[in-house]
Amino acid sequence: MDAVSKLCVMSPPGLSQKSMLYRLGGFAAGHPWRVLAGWAVVIALVVGLWAAFGEGTSDDITIPGMPSQQALDLLEERFPEQAGGRAVAVFATSDGTMSDTPNAEAVRATLDRIGRLDGVAQVIDPFGPAASLLQSPDGTVAYAQILYDRGAREVTPEQIDDLFATGDPAREAGLEVGFGGQVVERTEPEQARTAELVGLAVAVAVLLIAFGSVIAMGAPLLGALLGVGVGMLLIGLLASVMDVMSVAPTMASMIGIAVGIDYALFVVTRHRQHLAFGHGVVESVALATHSAGRSVLFAGVTVVISMLGLTLVGIPLIASMGVAVAITVSVAVLVAITFLPALLGLIGTNIDRLRTPGIKVRAEIDPDSPTAWSARWARSVTRHPWRALAIGVPLLLVLAIPAASLLTGWPDARNRPQDSPPRVAFDLLTRGFGIGANAPLLVVMNLDDAEQDAAATVSGALAELPGVSSTTPPLPNEEGTAAIVQVTPDSGPEDEATEDLVRAIRDQADLEESTGARIDVTGATAFYIDISQRLNDRLPIFIAAVVSLSFLLLTAVFRAPVVAAKAAVMNLLGIGAAYGVVVAVFQWGWAKDLIGLEQTVPIISFLPMGLFAVLFGLSMDYEVFILSRIREAWIVDHDNESAIVHGLSASARVITAAAAIMFAVFASFVAGDSAEIKMFGLGLAVAVLLDATVIRMLVVPASMKVLGNANWWIPNWLDRLLPNLDIEGSEADEELDPPPPTPHPTETASA
Repeated sequence: MDAVSKLCVMSPPGLSQKSMLYRLGGFAAGHPWRVLAGWAVVIALVVGLWAAFGEGTSDDITIPGMPSQQALDLLEERFPEQAGGRAVAVFATSDGTMSDTPNAEAVRATLDRIGRLDGVAQVIDPFGPAASLLQSPDGTVAYAQILYDRGAREVTPEQIDDLFATGDPAREAGLEVGFGGQVVERTEPEQARTAELVGLAVAVAVLLIAFGSVIAMGAPLLGALLGVGVGMLLIGLLASVMDVMSVAPTMASMIGIAVGIDYALFVVTRHRQHLAFGHGVVESVALATHSAGRSVLFAGVTVVISMLGLTLVGIPLIASMGVAVAITVSVAVLVAITFLPALLGLIGTNIDRLRTPGIKVRAEIDPDSPTAWSARWARSVTRHPWRALAIGVPLLLVLAIPAASLLTGWPDARNRPQDSPPRVAFDLLTRGFGIGANAPLLVVMNLDDAEQDAAATVSGALAELPGVSSTTPPLPNEEGTAAIVQVTPDSGPEDEATEDLVRAIRDQADLEESTGARIDVTGATAFYIDISQRLNDRLPIFIAAVVSLSFLLLTAVFRAPVVAAKAAVMNLLGIGAAYGVVVAVFQWGWAKDLIGLEQTVPIISFLPMGLFAVLFGLSMDYEVFILSRIREAWIVDHDNESAIVHGLSASARVITAAAAIMFAVFASFVAGDSAEIKMFGLGLAVAVLLDATVIRMLVVPASMKVLGNANWWIPNWLDRLLPNLDIEGSEADEELDPPPPTPHPTETASA
């Protein structure tokens, strides 16, 4: 009997004592109603806890230890009335000046409506004492400052919509009106639900093509939806003990759907294969859970490790996103090894009922058959490995070249749609006051130990700094223990010159020593600069930690440090290529018109780390599934080339199906209105495409063929030191060689 047949027909005698997953899968399939009832109890409990203690998300970003956070803390302590969120209402006229009576009356009518809004604490009138600062030199543009009694992240989308509606009187009077500032600009277009629906629609189509059966399609989809649903409830509970980033549920649901379908695909595929070879339903499910379930378990662990690595950033809100995704992925793993086996046991031999017209049901009894396209491809690659490497590796390296010029920042309102209120406000402020009006810096002075007139001295010195357009007179608090000065730079929020100015203001040790005043800088612009700095500083640590832990886990699972190192390198190449494509499109402007991008933008500061966390975990998913199939064949007959062909051909269809689903989901983000959403969508889509094609179909099998038996070398001391996780239960399976049962006639015919 050849290795493939042996692997396909293994039966479980003696295995039950060695494989917990085999016993778990067998119990779930044999007692499906008990398991489903258990899940019903768990869901009811989680729903109850969520109803009692669940909380909503928050975007109250804090960066402990960073200068802007220290300044904000001082502002909240000494100027509580100034510490809330800020917005601006900008007005412009093409007929006369803003001081003309009709224009002024229209503006005041709008400001009166703003002042009555819930949460608005103060409105600074551009026609009041600050008129000289709030009206443009030519008088055609004016803006009002709006102070809220709560943080910018605490202002609800409904309150922002109410703010936008107040501009109607001014618009009716013929004025241009825009609303900007940190309160407004933190909102994002709502398109997450659309992406999810697109993903689900594509998933249905791909699963129908892959399985040719409505029932076989429905099982993975139902499991994925269950996992995401429970995950969302648990994230609500998480929000009761820590602040959870508003985008966390969206990221968690998207990744949860992707991995949930991935995991279920592998379990269902192995189950149908065992059924086709004549195993009973319970035994088939048990074997599928024993083999594919182990791969699912480890793949899930790698994703969880990658996402929990975000806790190393030192920004609690970003860490919360990592925890939220890790929770959802963990639930997806539990669903795949408990709920799904129970569902398959309940379905029984009806797994291929309700067949899709025109699509042949395939159980892939022998994926190594010479007629299988995946087997033909695998043999071609292993026959010409250097040719495959010469194509795949240079392609990835070339795509990664733009990443060397990656510049991070925080895209400003210039990147919003032209008719959106933040973009209108940005353009009007730039027209009237210069682009620096969109990047105000708030300097907070601690005057506890300061000399008399220290605030005025500091304000005057700041006005003389290069890159400063203007400064406001110092505003002291009632106690005289602190003062604030608003500094308007010559440059915009995204410009490197603005970052240089922030550093220059902070680097005023001589001024602090001479006046006794402690100087700190905060505001939205300074805050984002500090976030970018923190993320850039922690990125190498994050990458090193995730790669190291994944390497150790892969080595422990496959007993092959060479394979583990190669997997890490392949994943880094794929992620580097994704970085390069994102930089080429968004920073260099290549093909930007094709994705609806009006102008080049810096790469959002969180993208390198966020993309790495998601992609390294998902890439490891595919790596684990392929390597597990290769290793199970290697254990049987120690034929490296034969094992590679088996692993690639046996997993090609299902990995292609899973990648198609994820690609469609992530690509749908590219249609979003915000540059940030487009970036993540393009980066994820490109990485998944490259991973499923160039890396898994070319580079991985070719490199393993070149390395030969060295793939499976491990030093004796390391072998003794590492725990034996035995991902596929291969040691137990190696002992089994029963006569093959007779395949089901229906499956034999369709295969």
